[in-house]
Amino acid sequence: MALKITVIGTGYLGATHAAAMAELGFEVLGLDVVPEKIEMLQRGEVPMYEPGLAELLRKHVAGIEGSSGRLRFTMDWAEAGGFGDVHFVCVNTPQKHGEYACDMSYVDSAFASLAPHVTSGALVVGKSTVPVGSADRLARLLPEGVELAWNPEFLREGFAVKDTLHPDRIVIGVRSERAEKLLREVYATPVAEGSPFVVTDFPTAELVKTSANSFLATKISFINAMAEVCEAADGDVVKLAEALGYDDRIGAKFLRAGIGFGGGCLPKDIRAFMARAGELGADQALTFLREVDSINMRRRGHMVELAREAVGGGSFLGKRVAVLGAAFKPDSDDVRDSPALNVAGQIHLQGGQVTVYDPKGMDNARRLFPTLGYAETALDAVRGADVVLHLTEWREFRELDPEVLGEAAGRRVLLDGRNALDPERWRAAGWTFRAMGRPTA
Repeated sequence: MALKITVIGTGYLGATHAAAMAELGFEVLGLDVVPEKIEMLQRGEVPMYEPGLAELLRKHVAGIEGSSGRLRFTMDWAEAGGFGDVHFVCVNTPQKHGEYACDMSYVDSAFASLAPHVTSGALVVGKSTVPVGSADRLARLLPEGVELAWNPEFLREGFAVKDTLHPDRIVIGVRSERAEKLLREVYATPVAEGSPFVVTDFPTAELVKTSANSFLATKISFINAMAEVCEAADGDVVKLAEALGYDDRIGAKFLRAGIGFGGGCLPKDIRAFMARAGELGADQALTFLREVDSINMRRRGHMVELAREAVGGGSFLGKRVAVLGAAFKPDSDDVRDSPALNVAGQIHLQGGQVTVYDPKGMDNARRLFPTLGYAETALDAVRGADVVLHLTEWREFRELDPEVLGEAAGRRVLLDGRNALDPERWRAAGWTFRAMGRPTA
């Protein structure tokens, strides 16, 4: 008999995982405790922007004309517990207020709510990013006859559907052959297509996600540190990164210097990793991550200083600043710890009249920073601006016409905080163009 799957938590990770499991042919029941979220999903709508996700939902959500009907949603823990053979826990683990450690309250609550209802023989699978050692503790919360496995997620926002259906690796931490067998059944399609399947213990599985994010954060901060050296030495960090990227031991990905990383994963994951290493007595092993974090945060302040120089070097008072970008990365509406909004907010607090435009992140940005100005188009954002800041590398911004934008701007001054625009194209249209870690002319 085909496995039945539940997905506990239908946020960014859970909604994507539930839709992907239905696409792979399973009967799926998604559970959440927020009624508005459930109502949206039942209509085949998603509470966030993620390319391809809404279409995948509508293809499978029961009650939508033409759908497979394999995907339903509920708020009833008893229904979920009785339905699933495999229960995926996909709830959030944010950073605790006022400290580096991660907040495990949502995960603990999900396990406590599911445990009384889960049937003997079922497998509970953690997908949330948790401190190493959590799985061992959580396994003890489950009733006898119910096993735990740990299966970290590796989704990239903007590519979540692809990353779930065609993962570059599947990692499972298990304690029995039966748990491994069940997860091999769940992931049979991607494994058959060639996705590597790594079987390990609980601690190693928990460490994979935080280790991967720490490595990527380190790589980004490394090239940003090189950008600082390039500015001091009049070098070109873009050419430097190109030369480094041809070394196959290094690779070209994540070597674009700019205002640094943000979002709901990298910043809080490296901080939680440091906190957990300290608890384990291995804090010296991760002291380098403090500098990685420091370099990253310093980039935002540096962009504010570049903007101050660009408007005359004194004060932002009375100056109009256009900010292109609010999301922490393109193809997402996620503004959590967004470097773009952080820079916009700092300039606003220092007296600048800031107007923001983002193709998808405007509503979330308004909720987080209601005192900033917002425009409906890039052209409206730059109208009358003394300086234009390019802070999220959307394709739409790369395709802007420098001449048309120049006619609207108060002054043709552009700071590229993502090293994604063509300097020659903008300079040819009469713009003073400056990018981080690159020669000024």
